[in-house]
Amino acid sequence: MSRLMDLEDQIARAERLQRSITDAVTIERLRQFAAECRREAERLSHHRHAA
Repeated sequence: MSRLMDLEDQIARAERLQRSITDAVTIERLRQFAAECRREAERLSHHRHAA
């Protein structure tokens, strides 16, 4: 699995999990994690298109 695919999978998992829990602190951490993964995925995607 490529790093980009791995990041997309992690984003999807974090978003599914945050919808299924009620703990506000954990939800916020999952949102932050998903946002970090999105930023890295975007960097990888731009890097691939530039190459």
